Amino acid sequence: MVMSVSKKSITTEAASTAVLAAVEKAKELGIGINVSVVDSSAVEMAFLRMNNSFLPSLDIAKDKAYTSAGFGLPTLQWKEVLEGNKQLQAGIVARPRVVTFGGGLPIFEGKELIGAIGVSGGSEEQDSECAQAGIDALSLDKN
Repeated sequence: MVMSVSKKSITTEAASTAVLAAVEKAKELGIGINVSVVDSSAVEMAFLRMNNSFLPSLDIAKDKAYTSAGFGLPTLQWKEVLEGNKQLQAGIVARPRVVTFGGGLPIFEGKELIGAIGVSGGSEEQDSECAQAGIDALSLDKN
């Protein structure tokens, strides 16, 4: 009987690279963001808050990363998942820390979840764009 499992996780260096890249994208877009990167267990590895970001966005960014890592889904995908399912809508949105709008993206190395990134401070589209810039900076193996 196997008594343990191996689990890949994002490195400190990669998490740092991702938050910096997301901030650079936010500067290009002219917005202030908070950005969080968590490992595959949804434990925060890196965080940056831009000087011109909204204070409530701090926790929202962290919760977007937590949600994406916990479910392995982009937070924006929850709109599709919840559509037409009133019972699931009522249950999932009542859960602490679960975010069901855009700005959180899982980070995969190949097919394995290694973490997630959450961005808050702009529109859903801007937050998602900044999060994707963070992931793109990692040059991950897509196989």
